[in-house]
Amino acid sequence: MIKQALLGILCGAAVLTVGILIGHYGIEKSGDSAPSWVKDVAKDVDESLIEQFLSEVNNIEIQENLRELTKVPHMATTAGDEETVKFMLKRWQDPETGLDEAWREEYKVYLSFPDPKKPNKVTVVTPSDTVLHTAREKEKAYTPDQDDPAVVQPYAAYSPAGNPKGRLVYANQGKASDYLRLNQTVDLRGTIAITRYGGAGRATKAINAAPYGVIGVLVYTDPLDINDGLMSDINETYPHSWYLPPTGVERGSFSNSYGDLLTPYLAAKEETYRIPAENITGIPPIPIQPIGFEDAYILICELGGEAAPNEWQGGFNCTYNYGGPGFKPTSAFNNSDVKLDVFNYETQINSSNVMGVIRGSVEPDRYVIYGNHRDSWVHGAIDPSSGTSVMLEITRVLGRMVKQGKWRPRRSIIFGSWGAEEFGLIGSAEYTEEYFTKLSERTVAYINVDIAVFANATLRVSGMPSMQNVIFKAAKQVSAPGVDSASVYDNWIRYFNRTSPTYGLIPNVGYLTGAGSDYAAFVHYLGIASMDMSYTYDRSKTKARIYPAYHTAYDTFDYASKFIDPGFLSHQAVARTAGNILIRLADGLVLPLNCGDYAESLETYLNTAVTLYEVQLKANNISMEPLKHAVASFRRAADHLNQVIHSSDLPNETPLKVRKINDQLMLLDRAFLNPLAFPDKYAFRHVIWASSSAGKPTFPGLADAFASAESSGQSSDWEKAHYHVSVLSQAIEGAANILADVI
Repeated sequence: MIKQALLGILCGAAVLTVGILIGHYGIEKSGDSAPSWVKDVAKDVDESLIEQFLSEVNNIEIQENLRELTKVPHMATTAGDEETVKFMLKRWQDPETGLDEAWREEYKVYLSFPDPKKPNKVTVVTPSDTVLHTAREKEKAYTPDQDDPAVVQPYAAYSPAGNPKGRLVYANQGKASDYLRLNQTVDLRGTIAITRYGGAGRATKAINAAPYGVIGVLVYTDPLDINDGLMSDINETYPHSWYLPPTGVERGSFSNSYGDLLTPYLAAKEETYRIPAENITGIPPIPIQPIGFEDAYILICELGGEAAPNEWQGGFNCTYNYGGPGFKPTSAFNNSDVKLDVFNYETQINSSNVMGVIRGSVEPDRYVIYGNHRDSWVHGAIDPSSGTSVMLEITRVLGRMVKQGKWRPRRSIIFGSWGAEEFGLIGSAEYTEEYFTKLSERTVAYINVDIAVFANATLRVSGMPSMQNVIFKAAKQVSAPGVDSASVYDNWIRYFNRTSPTYGLIPNVGYLTGAGSDYAAFVHYLGIASMDMSYTYDRSKTKARIYPAYHTAYDTFDYASKFIDPGFLSHQAVARTAGNILIRLADGLVLPLNCGDYAESLETYLNTAVTLYEVQLKANNISMEPLKHAVASFRRAADHLNQVIHSSDLPNETPLKVRKINDQLMLLDRAFLNPLAFPDKYAFRHVIWASSSAGKPTFPGLADAFASAESSGQSSDWEKAHYHVSVLSQAIEGAANILADVI
């Protein structure tokens, strides 16, 4: 029995020894030929590939893209728009330089158009309806582009049709304060108001007017605001310079909301529920029509009544009067009215997004999205085709690398050519509504390049603070056009800079607080880290509020190539910088998002809020201590996560640790979403970056609530201020918890 036991033990030991040896050498051998995914999961940015990308981005390719895109006007849903859809698909499906896949997605959207058979008119008429003056219905042609039959007549999209007639008054920029002041001097009932672009949103100029009894509104671009006062097309404006000619008219969407107006929070598919059109809010309640400053000059300089205040005066060589209401007794227009004949109509019509994808090799379920809208008001060389030309060059270079087997990103890259943006960011908004859950769970960042080049002086970027570091890194690697040996970063810091408590003097990255382009739904609705980039002008050399041909028939290839970016080197710089950022977001082992920079922005906002509001909040028994505590918690959590990232050997860590960190960074902005914080602001849910009317560089909801409470003194308004302190405190604490170690 003992011998048998000993024999069993010896046999067992022998088997164990053999097993250990087999296991040891088997593991060693398998280690020599580890599965390919072991190497793939540690994939990081390849700096040599970025250098290759930068060298291959070609300014002439961008120039030819723009030439092709601007051959015909391509307003949303028109035949020209369909041509650009097919062009995008052709490029993205090219067998040598295309993407993995490209397709179109359609939405049935609610748009507003002028009636081509009954052009909108603005006239000055006597009591017997004799016409004394008729405003131009079409912009003056300087090149064949303006004579294209597809050029849409200037109009205000979503203005109601109507034929109001009344005495003219001048209402400055149409702000609420402007009408309040004007009403103290002039009886506004039954009048037509003429307003300047700027100061208030397009639709707001009419929305503010209606309560005072104003029955129609005109809007024009004052030469002081766009042309540095210049007015003559003989030698001062286009075609001699970049300045707006006298007959140029800015078109636009006169809606305060974004997305399809009939399907709020729902994708506008064929069978989607639609609200009644009469329930739409945020559009003009009275007819409104844009005109050129040539006609505005004739009308304003004939107005009677008291002189408007100095801050209301513009670029015309006459005194801007309020209006009697109406014209001066000495005017040829005395006792005459201004009449608007607006024949706009609304329709539901299909609009297309063009989508493309390069699938990721390691994390295909994580998306970096790059987008720009495709539609324009006329030829749209700068807005939006400068951005589309840049996007097409980026996809050409990256697509060729993929097709040649030289590269495939770690994460998937989705490209979006959005439709119907000019009518209210419709294509991108409907996309985010249709794919809300998937995009919320999987999108790491959104890059928007709409107007790539306003002018050729310097870069300008707005975005989430977490994206600042990757933006700077990319900008330092790109040469600035026309500046010897300087990088885009070096040139940028000369024009727009700030002093950071952490870094010292750095370029200023603005915040995405409004809804000016297709980043809006990604920032405010989905809470995705986003940025918007362009090259722009030297603000010390012009006071133009935007490039002068904006939304007019003069925004053409001729205009862009002669006056905005001759040689297309600024376009090239934007393509290189944006593409560099795109590759880093798509390929980085750890997402290049810096939560410490976010903490700095929150601290700056807090310091401003404490300075402006704490004393009066305390007087109303509202404490800011929870907000201070939340920001401090966020700083500690951000510093801790940064320390974990920098102290870890992440390429040799388990992939799950890297994925956990990346998810924390990706989901950071989602923590700032509150669907109930702004009930009066459609699809604004981000409590840090929502729009604000208070004009203070701090938390928007608190700023607006405090301004209302301070103005009214009502306890209910102070309760709203208290509510926003709580909303902010809990959102920031929630974001800190996202960054903290997993429980």
